[in-house]
Amino acid sequence: MPRDQFENVEMPVVAIVGSGLIGCSWAALIAATGRQVLVFDSRPDAEALVRGFWDSVHPELVALDLATPGTQPRFEFCETLDAAVSRADFVLECIPERLEAKLALYRAMEPALKPGAIVATSSSGLKLSDLQAGWTDPGRLIIGHPFNPPHLVPLVELFGNDRTDADVLPGARALYESCGKVTITLHREVMGHVANRLQAAIWREAIHLVDSGVVSVRDVNAAVWAGPGLRWAVMGPHMLLNLGGGEGGLRAYCQQFSESYAEWWKDLGQPSLDAGTIQKLVDGLADESGGRDYATLRRQRDAQLVAVLRALSETRAGFQKTDALV
Repeated sequence: MPRDQFENVEMPVVAIVGSGLIGCSWAALIAATGRQVLVFDSRPDAEALVRGFWDSVHPELVALDLATPGTQPRFEFCETLDAAVSRADFVLECIPERLEAKLALYRAMEPALKPGAIVATSSSGLKLSDLQAGWTDPGRLIIGHPFNPPHLVPLVELFGNDRTDADVLPGARALYESCGKVTITLHREVMGHVANRLQAAIWREAIHLVDSGVVSVRDVNAAVWAGPGLRWAVMGPHMLLNLGGGEGGLRAYCQQFSESYAEWWKDLGQPSLDAGTIQKLVDGLADESGGRDYATLRRQRDAQLVAVLRALSETRAGFQKTDALV
């Protein structure tokens, strides 16, 4: 979303609790919108991590029109949890994925929260119903799960339940979308939410194909990025297969391939991440990496994500302009 589309959105104060990879990424994106960002983490190097991350990704945010070249982040690093959450309108909780640690954090956080504040956990797999046990009144807590890295990948999965206050999901959605995010809302609770379940299903078969000797790690990766992954970057599976059915659409596609899919589904693997399978994957990935270290691979991933996002944005803008002239 270009900057001029969120400049007029109310600019609440946002607190980031946890300065790991997800917390740093959220902090950078929120700061790019001009909002004040309060950061709390007990680790002594939190400020260095967040500022260093900002410096490294600011050019990417500029390239996506999410920041200007002269943007100066309004970071404030708080010495206590209370100092951060007592002033925040929106709290992004990004601590590690351990239920007891999150419950303890919520118990400490709740008495200090600013009235009406929204708390969104970035949890990728824990259930909201379990996380609510850390609250006396869990009405302000929701799932707000991003896809890594949040400052680039648009998706945020939202979930609230019958214990969630009515204004919380709409308020969270407005904030996320003002930062250029694409939100989806789950209608019921499920482990792993949506995108991680889809990712798990694909990875399960990718592991099975390697483990059973069908294909190498390098080639199964290429089978995704050079094949269906390209299509998935522009449309979801149901819409793409709707196009695969020609003028008859998804109904025609299903009628043609229902028996084939039934056979494929029955033949999908059930691999385990045992020591031998893990080693096979690691060895195959080392061969594909060709000596590139983590930092190099991350730069490559992010540069390619920026290129794809820019191309998609320009193409969609072109279609919208054409549609407006029809």
